Formats: sequence, C-alpha cells, structure tokens
Amino acid sequence: MKTKVILLFLIVQVSFSQELTLEQANHLATLPIKCLQQEYPNKLNQLLKDDTELLSPKELHPAFYGCFDWHSSVHGHWSLVYLLNNFTDLENKEEIIGKLHVNLSRENIEKEIAYLSKPHEKSYERTYGWNWLLKLQLELEKSKESFVKPLAANLKPLTNLLIQRYTEFLPKLLYPIRVGTHSNTAFGLTNAWDYAVYSNNIEFQSVIKENALRMYHKDESCPFTWEPSGTDFLSPCMEEIGLMQRVLSEKEFLTWLEKFAPNLFKKNFEWETSKVSDRTDGHLVHLDGLNFSRAWNLYALSNQYPKKFSHLKKIADTHLQFSLPAVVDGNYEGEHWLASFALRAFEVRN
Repeated sequence: MKTKVILLFLIVQVSFSQELTLEQANHLATLPIKCLQQEYPNKLNQLLKDDTELLSPKELHPAFYGCFDWHSSVHGHWSLVYLLNNFTDLENKEEIIGKLHVNLSRENIEKEIAYLSKPHEKSYERTYGWNWLLKLQLELEKSKESFVKPLAANLKPLTNLLIQRYTEFLPKLLYPIRVGTHSNTAFGLTNAWDYAVYSNNIEFQSVIKENALRMYHKDESCPFTWEPSGTDFLSPCMEEIGLMQRVLSEKEFLTWLEKFAPNLFKKNFEWETSKVSDRTDGHLVHLDGLNFSRAWNLYALSNQYPKKFSHLKKIADTHLQFSLPAVVDGNYEGEHWLASFALRAFEVRN
C-alpha cells in the first residue's frame, strides 16, 4: 500500500511539473540506497582464468558489488552523489554518506584497479561502465561537500586507468557499435567527454573528438523508425547526436545534424514513447531506459538551441513522464538502475 501511495504521488507530481522535487529526490534516492550494498542477485560478467578466481561479488568488487552488476553500482553511486549535491535537505543523508565512505575507500578502489588490471579483464565494462565511472568522478570533483573530497581522491586512480584504456582502445575500434545496449560507442564517449572538458584534459579530448569524427562524421539519415529494438535502453540515433553535439562547433554540428536527422528540425515532429510489455523481465524493462535516453538528448538540443528545437522539449517531457512511474514499481529488474536514468534526464532538463 505504501508503495502504491508513493507511486500515485509521483504520478500526480509529474503531471503538473517536470522539475525534480525534493519529495521525488528522496524517493529516487531510496533505490540506490537499497541496492548499493545488496550483493545478490548479481551478474558478474566475469572471465574466469581458473578456479582461483571463483570469488563472491563483494570479494571481487568491494566498491561496486551491489545493484546487480558493476556498472549499475557505479551509476547508483553517481545518483546518490548527484542528489546530495543538489538537495541539501535530502533524507537519509548521513546513511548515504556512510555507505559512500565504506564503498569508495582507498583500499576498495585499489582492489577494483587490481581486477581491471588483469590481462584477461582489460575489456571489462568497456565502454559503458567506464563512461559512468567518469561521470561519477566528475560529480565527486565538482561537489562542494567537504566529505566528498577524499572520495574523489580515492577514485581518481581508477579513473586515470580508464582514461588510459580509452586512449588505447578507441584507435583500434575500426567501426562504431551502434546498438541500443551497453556497448553503444557513442554513449560510451559522452560522459567521458564531459569529464575530459571539466578536468581540462586536452589530450583526452583530442582522442575522443578524433575518433568520434572518424566514426560518425559521414553518417546521414539515421533510421529513427528502427527504434526501438526489442531490448534497447539507449537511443542509437540520439546518443550519436549527443556525442556530436559535444565535439563539434555549433555551425559544424547543425550542418551535420541537418543531414543526420532532418526530421528533428520539423515543428510537427512526433516520436511515440517505447512501451514495456513486462517490467518483471530484466531485458524488456530496458525500454523504460530508452525513453529516458531519448529525453536527456532531446532536452540537450532544446536547451542549447531553443530557437530551432524548443518543440523537442515537450516530446522529452512526454518520454520522461511515461517511464518515471516505472522506476518505483517494486521490481528489482528495473529498480536497480532506472533511478539513475531518470535522474540523468532531470539533470539535463534542469
């Protein structure tokens, strides 16, 4: 009954405003709080060299063992730091801080580095988890909360390792991966670019831009009608737009976009939300994430170019509103990760 009341409250709130309220923030925070140190169920995605590597999730990944899988744990941490940075009166603040200090200790991050440094695990979480890790690093570094500074310092060596991995890997990726799931190349470079800019890492910016242009600059007529694919949680078209919007100048980007997605310029452009047939299915529920992915990229366009794309904000709002109630539907299949996607959409909108 309590869950239903909260759900009804959220639906009513969204119907009047798309701004993230303190009440919504408090509830969305409960989801990563719940799973951050929940070890099972767990999907390890581990490559076993021999039986000595048969260890528990917490032993293998003492920082990021919760929330079902490594990347969901990473962006669960980001969600909590983001909420702390934006809501000083957040409920359970002390509990959140305590969990962050436990998980993001120097010792735990050193063990994560050791795992990712194994020769047979160099592709682990490439590039989806890497991308979220850099977003977490950015959120920690820009925080004005005093307790966050040592956490940022603890995480930085892992971030540096992943920047090195990006730099090594991208030139080898001869063709972009255009799927709407974890390995999508465009999404895998967006948060990385944001951190490269924030940290003034010119060399890393150059690596990302050079390879983004190599892979995407000649693209035209993205097939919007091919979306959604059955288990997408990222929009292949919109994530590519989101990346190119970052790395190109305004003139270059708009010229490219007119060839890549001419329909977005039309004031009567419409885009139906993605429907989920069974939210207890861990793959089918991905489509709620797709709605959020579309939303945050549509918001980015309407925010940066309001004269050309203000009409896209309403479409983004519709996508956000459609899937927001699903974040609190009580199914761990979506609960362990969807709050982060909803917050990402709110972050860009606001």
